[in-house]
Amino acid sequence: MALTHAQPLEVIDLRPLGPALVNSKTTALVKAKQFEAVRLVLPAGKGIAAHSLNGEVTLLCLEGRVTLNAGKDIILKTGDWVYLDRGATHSLSAELDSSLLMTIHFDA
Repeated sequence: MALTHAQPLEVIDLRPLGPALVNSKTTALVKAKQFEAVRLVLPAGKGIAAHSLNGEVTLLCLEGRVTLNAGKDIILKTGDWVYLDRGATHSLSAELDSSLLMTIHFDA
């Protein structure tokens, strides 16, 4: 089954998942020519290995606590937002069950 992405003007609920977080999965929200938006779900103790992306990246911690390593460790907790340059090598490690809004911005 193909992923269904948000349509223009469609409202998406990004409030904390709370108790539902433990059974939730990462979800692609939008994939467009100039950007992609994904709700990342990381269970405590899990992470994403070091990698880089071909675009500028923003991460907004919606809930939980995550360590971002991008040359140094940065702790992201609920409400924290960070920007990464295009091609910046980074990894993520969840200290608590966590969800984040990730956007990747591409050249037009």
